[in-house]
Amino acid sequence: MASFNKVILVGNMTADPELKQTQSGVSVCSFSIAVQRRFSRAEQGQQNVDFINIVTWRQQAEFVSRYFKKGNPILVCGQLQTRTWTDNQGQKRYATDVVAEEVSFVSSAAQSNSQTPASQGSGNSYTPEAYGGSSFNNTSNSSFEEIPNDGDLPF
Repeated sequence: MASFNKVILVGNMTADPELKQTQSGVSVCSFSIAVQRRFSRAEQGQQNVDFINIVTWRQQAEFVSRYFKKGNPILVCGQLQTRTWTDNQGQKRYATDVVAEEVSFVSSAAQSNSQTPASQGSGNSYTPEAYGGSSFNNTSNSSFEEIPNDGDLPF
C-alpha cells in the first residue's frame, strides 16, 4: 500500500522561534504558526484559525531563528509527525507536529524592507541577492541584439 505525507502551510508566526541545541550540537528550532481556514462563519463574524506546531532542524532551524519573528508570514513545507509519551503523572500524551523540510519568506522585498528584521538588534541584516537591484540594463549601450523577425527562430 502506497503512502504519502506532505504538508504545505502559509501562516503567521505566533511567537518568536525558539532555537536550541541537542547534546550532540545539532540545531533544532520550534515555533507555531496561525493558519486561517478557507471557510469561516461569516454570519457570526468569526474567522477559524488553526495553530500548528512546527519543528525544523540544522540549517533550516538557524535560518528561521535568525530571520523570522512573531507576526511574520512564513511558508512551511514538510511532513506530519505524531509523538506519544507518558508524563510525570502517568498520563499518556500525544502531540502532532509538522517537521519542516523547507521554510521560505512569503512577503516581497519591499514589505520586508519596511518591517524590522528579526536580527536588527544584533546589527545584522540579510537581503537575498535575488532581491537586490535589477540586473537588466535598458540603456542604448546594451549588448543585446534585437531580432526583427520571429520566423528566424528555430523553435
